[in-house]
Amino acid sequence: MSDYRAPVKDALFTIRQVGMLDELSKTERFAHVDDETATSVVEEYGRFMQEVFAPTNATGDRQGLQWTAEGVTVPPDLVRAYGKFVEAGWQGLNAEEAYGGAGFPEVVFVIGAEFMIAANGALSMCPGLTTGAIECLQEWGSEEQKEVYLRKLVTGEWSGTMNLTEPHAGSDVGLATTKALPQDDGTYLVTGTKIYISFGEHDMAENIIHLVLARTPDAPAGTKGISLFIVPKFLVNDDGTLGDRNDVRCVSIEHKMGIHASPTCVLSYGDDGGAVGYLVGEEGQGMRAMFTMMNSARIAVGVQGLGLSDVAYQKAWQYAQDRRQGREIGAESKEPAPIIVHPDVRRMLLYMRSHIEAMRALVVHNAAALDLSRALDGDDAERWREVAELLTPVTKAWCTDVGCEVTSTAIQVYGGMGYVEESGVAQHFRDARIAPIYEGTNGIQAMDLVGRKLPMRMGGVVNDHLAEMRALDARLEAAGADFASIRSNLTAAVDALARATEWIMTNGLADPKQALAGATPYLSMFGNVTGGWLLARLALGAHEELAAGSDDVEFLRSKIVSARFYAEPYLPRAAGLLGAVQAGDRDLYAVDVDGLASL
Repeated sequence: MSDYRAPVKDALFTIRQVGMLDELSKTERFAHVDDETATSVVEEYGRFMQEVFAPTNATGDRQGLQWTAEGVTVPPDLVRAYGKFVEAGWQGLNAEEAYGGAGFPEVVFVIGAEFMIAANGALSMCPGLTTGAIECLQEWGSEEQKEVYLRKLVTGEWSGTMNLTEPHAGSDVGLATTKALPQDDGTYLVTGTKIYISFGEHDMAENIIHLVLARTPDAPAGTKGISLFIVPKFLVNDDGTLGDRNDVRCVSIEHKMGIHASPTCVLSYGDDGGAVGYLVGEEGQGMRAMFTMMNSARIAVGVQGLGLSDVAYQKAWQYAQDRRQGREIGAESKEPAPIIVHPDVRRMLLYMRSHIEAMRALVVHNAAALDLSRALDGDDAERWREVAELLTPVTKAWCTDVGCEVTSTAIQVYGGMGYVEESGVAQHFRDARIAPIYEGTNGIQAMDLVGRKLPMRMGGVVNDHLAEMRALDARLEAAGADFASIRSNLTAAVDALARATEWIMTNGLADPKQALAGATPYLSMFGNVTGGWLLARLALGAHEELAAGSDDVEFLRSKIVSARFYAEPYLPRAAGLLGAVQAGDRDLYAVDVDGLASL
């Protein structure tokens, strides 16, 4: 058994305060998901993950994967766990009911994803990519494709992948050269090589449905010439049974720093003439279709930072109670004390806890915006779509950057034992380190934020976000002395973010390099301030529940402490980043390439 415990109570509190479930349950799309139903699903999902997935985490990390020319073998414990996942029907939690899904909102789904990632980050990659494939085909697939592929993906009997990267084409997908040659029967023959394909080959599912970007003959250069194709591992017969093996092979897997039980594959298409593929949507729409999958994946990668942080925190919290070193300051006892009594250890634990709560709130708020954009109509839907668009790069990048910091801090709590693999905590740091690279590096997310998201509606979207954060001031003032430092520090941080936003938009119009030079510190600033605002909302919710007579005093008071602890030492960092945002690009190009070399 693993010692991971799904933080069900924290998760439900976050959904209650920032997940807008009441509003969602009033819409036709989510009328079947009330508070009681959502609670039961979150509780059961948490139980399943801590009992079924979590015990396989260390096993998968130690044993890793076996590659042969015939395929990839996953450790048997993980195969069994995935089989139970499929039997329980969890894969289709947020999929459309028309194709066998449960139709739950993203605010519930992302909490389930947090539990799954915390329980086994490597294994979670398979269901996570399948979810992306489902969402892509729901929006872009033909009715025939949905009937043939979507139903089996929703059950989890078949898994899905996303094939973008090639040896010479990473983030610059427009350089991709994989070919798709049209055939008389309406299919295409796909040839080329794709790399870094997570769960591109494995023995857990009956079939693997690859979504592959490729170019048709005479397609224009760049992203406009890219189309999307379904390329199944096994072809599907007219009666739905599996037919011949398609012309796609895993020629190797990568040996990675972390996520050892997740096969990262090099896939070769067309070694024997061409893999049979089926066009999704129209030719030239590949990037539009793939971005449906990628935007979902970017939120999911942000959840990786959250989930791995929480499991690392749980281990650090427990170790800090068990490990005895040094005497407690001011205590009469001369015996070694648990290190959890020492101020610096408390500081690290509160840093971890408060940032985990901020990440969870950001993920849930982003998910709720996405849900409302789908469930409402007209201007209301558009407003929430804008919020989701604005927050997605922040969720992806800020949560994964913080995830690396939190998992590293967990090692620090352990001291020397944290650096020893047998302690188990180092794995979470190793597993987390890939997340800032996945689905567009965090630098690309920062460029997306300043280059595409800030200009939305001529700056109106980001200004609405700043105004909403400022609107919390009256509630914070009314809450009294316990909230005074939260109020003052949040006000100062929002003001600093507003100044940075104005500088980025003004100088970026004149010279995009100026904005891009400050993009990464700007995104850090944005995440820091938005996280503080959401923690303040959680604290106010706790304050109101206490005033209403809740007897869950310790839990609710801890939410106020988390928000105040975050506000006092961490929100002021926003103003400290202002100089980095406004520094511009002068020194970035003040020396030539040779001048950057070591001397």
